[in-house]
Amino acid sequence: MFPVPQTVLTTPLAVGSLELPNRLVMAPLTRLRAGRDGVPTDLIVEHYAQRASMGLIVTEGTYPDVVGQGFAFQPGIQTPAHVAGWRRVAEAVHAEGGRIFMQVMHAGRISHPDLNGGAQPVAPSAVAPGGTVRTYSGKAELPVPRALTAEELPAVVENFVQGARNAVEAGLDGVELHGANGYLLHEFLAPTANHRGDAYGGSPENRARFVVEVVRAVAEAVGPDRVGLRISPEHNIQGALETDRADVEATYGAMVDGIAGLGLAYLSVLHAEPGDELVQGLRTRFGGAFLANSGFGTPTTREESVRLLEEGVADGVVVGRPAIANPDLVRRWSEGLPETPADPRTFYAQGPEGYIDYPFVGEGAPSGAA
Repeated sequence: MFPVPQTVLTTPLAVGSLELPNRLVMAPLTRLRAGRDGVPTDLIVEHYAQRASMGLIVTEGTYPDVVGQGFAFQPGIQTPAHVAGWRRVAEAVHAEGGRIFMQVMHAGRISHPDLNGGAQPVAPSAVAPGGTVRTYSGKAELPVPRALTAEELPAVVENFVQGARNAVEAGLDGVELHGANGYLLHEFLAPTANHRGDAYGGSPENRARFVVEVVRAVAEAVGPDRVGLRISPEHNIQGALETDRADVEATYGAMVDGIAGLGLAYLSVLHAEPGDELVQGLRTRFGGAFLANSGFGTPTTREESVRLLEEGVADGVVVGRPAIANPDLVRRWSEGLPETPADPRTFYAQGPEGYIDYPFVGEGAPSGAA
């Protein structure tokens, strides 16, 4: 580890039982470098170890059940081999002084039989999201999912619980539950994806119910201080549309109220305007460490990160593409050093290029860097 100047970016932050040395959090970033069996590779071990100076690393979305696999070459946390693979990652990150949470992600209807062992994808309702997904055979249209029955939901909750237990067994510091970006948990929240007529659909409180049950069960299983939640209200992606502000406030308010007293590690919100009244209202209701991620189509900059922290909009800032291209981002942003630009051509490839060859300060540029 290198010493960094004390700035608003590098002040410590308590997240659950962890004290982060700085307030920059590596976003969960889909990179698709696992084996076809979902086992983390040597590339994944090196990639995360290189970025151990981030205050906290959140891994890419990792499936707890192959039915919830959303991408080709996505890592899993279902089998003993997955646990062993992630143990290597955790040990490598810890050896470099870092902290790492696993994002546990069930893709829901954003999946395909070519990815998940031939199963029909599952969702709150049998509503196709539209669009395509990357499979082992190339891009394919997303099929109509099968609606989960109420009787099946406890088993899905248990998949999240077991995935979290497996992550902790592998030595990761905690888990982040993926409730954003149009995947299963978000599908229950969004009225365009959830057309149910039972206790898990209809009213905002009912649509929030499943997310609350998952978070509570995982917190009970591994300890609330090891659990974070990521949400993306009004992100309007992958058919999970939330265009009625009053409904969004009611739905997410009910969801946050249902988990606020648990003592979770953090709430992470992806929203274009982190200072928005909706987002800050959820932050107040949550009452714990609050992480803001303003970038999805547009990368988060150093200047914006400093502003969000100095203005008290967030306790920590979640950063994506700059962390991809700059393994020593904390040093670069602390010292005002130039950044290496990310190369989008290599975001979803399967080799080392654009994954473990981005330079540290003083090294040359990677091959093919834009």
